[in-house]
Amino acid sequence: MEAWFERVSIRRYQDRPVEKEKTEMILRAAMQAPSAANQQPWEFYVVENRELLRQPGDVSPYAGMTKDAPAAIVACCRKDCRIPEYAQIDLSIAMENLWLETHSQGLGGVWLGIAPIEERMRAVLHMPDHLRAFAVFPYGYPAEVRSQPSRYAPERVHWVR
Repeated sequence: MEAWFERVSIRRYQDRPVEKEKTEMILRAAMQAPSAANQQPWEFYVVENRELLRQPGDVSPYAGMTKDAPAAIVACCRKDCRIPEYAQIDLSIAMENLWLETHSQGLGGVWLGIAPIEERMRAVLHMPDHLRAFAVFPYGYPAEVRSQPSRYAPERVHWVR
């Protein structure tokens, strides 16, 4: 449970590669997410190529931290999923699992919305037509230490009895 309360967005990384075993555990956690009708609409690209990691920041002012990350995971949505209206929810759950496992592996990352650069990301990674880019998650060993403040707001909880 600590990961829920300790996880923060990390945008600065040490110049240190992430072990393949850690990345595989992160991907296993992502794919363990529940999904509507078990459709599992996800596919993931693990990007470790330095030149490709620079490109999202060239296209979006909000993705600049990818250039300094040792790796990034691009989450994709299959266009042929059975219940497409739930695919974004399924992918969001997978992303949360991915993020929490990243934290538990002693790493840090940040979830970047990809809408403004989706087509560019598809082209850069030569994605097939049946995939739509959903999010970019640069990650690595943190080069910053921050704590997460409590976000619990009792005034936003409405008890119905």
